[in-house]
Amino acid sequence: MTLDVIGAGFGRTGTLSTKTALERLGFDRCYHMMEVFAHVEHAPVWSAAARGEAVDFDALFDGYRATVDWPACAFWQELMAAYPEAKVLLSVRPAEVWFASFRDTIFEVMTRPQPEDVELPPGFAALGEMASLVVRDRSFGPDLATMSDAEIIAAYERHNAAVRAAVPADRLLEFDVVQGWEPLCAFLGVDVPDEPFPNVNDRAEFRRMFGLDAG
Repeated sequence: MTLDVIGAGFGRTGTLSTKTALERLGFDRCYHMMEVFAHVEHAPVWSAAARGEAVDFDALFDGYRATVDWPACAFWQELMAAYPEAKVLLSVRPAEVWFASFRDTIFEVMTRPQPEDVELPPGFAALGEMASLVVRDRSFGPDLATMSDAEIIAAYERHNAAVRAAVPADRLLEFDVVQGWEPLCAFLGVDVPDEPFPNVNDRAEFRRMFGLDAG
């Protein structure tokens, strides 16, 4: 099995909804950060990739036909080279809308202090290292916690501009989930399902998942 779709868009651009949609369209399974949470043994592999070490993507993506979200979106160039027949899906939202969602979810998780007296679950350290190397350093820079709103938005826009500039037009779809099934299905050459486009992992769900409103 090889990747058919490479998701190049940052997290908080409707990536879990897009994962659900891709799997509904037959691109099953689709790799998302949730897969890393379920398979913490993948985290050191992504950290190694971020350090520039050789990674066996075929082994990592065994059983997957598509990717969206971090960590894979930070390696869209490497994945394009590894899978030259794959199409590239750049999920986007308006910059200010994306930032508001990112600020209240991923940014808060990555920058909140960790209690010293809490025993971390197995694999948490590896997940934390991967998040630092891939989501923070590779996508924004090591100073993410102190970056201004404008600097974070600029990093998001630079990333999207780089994808647009590098991917051939016939291989790229820039996609906002509010567009629904039609552009995605046309890009992938599949029929449009007779059902609403998925809407999962909204901001409130994310905050509940990571206990951001607890206490």
